[in-house]
Amino acid sequence: MFYYTYILQSQKNNGLYIGYTSDLKKRIRQHNSGESLATKPFMPYKLIYYEAFLNRIDAKNREEYLKSGYGRRSIKTLLNRYLKNTSNPKGR
Repeated sequence: MFYYTYILQSQKNNGLYIGYTSDLKKRIRQHNSGESLATKPFMPYKLIYYEAFLNRIDAKNREEYLKSGYGRRSIKTLLNRYLKNTSNPKGR
C-alpha cells in the first residue's frame, strides 16, 4: 500500500492545500464534493503535485514539512514554472 502527500490548487482562488492520504483518487473526490470542511469554500480543486511513500509516517512527515515555512518555499521552487503560469495565465 502506498501513502500520498499531495498538493491541490483551488480553481476558485488559486490557493494551495496540502494533505496526505492512502487513497489519492478518493481523497480528491472528497475535496471536490465538499466533504472536507477545510476546503469546501474554495472548491473545485485540481491535483498539481503528489509524492508516494511506502510508510504512513513518512507521508505525514512530508505533509508537515510542506506546510512549514521551509516547505512552502520548497513548493514555490519545485513548482515555480507551473505556479507562474497559473497566477498569470497568459504567461506574461
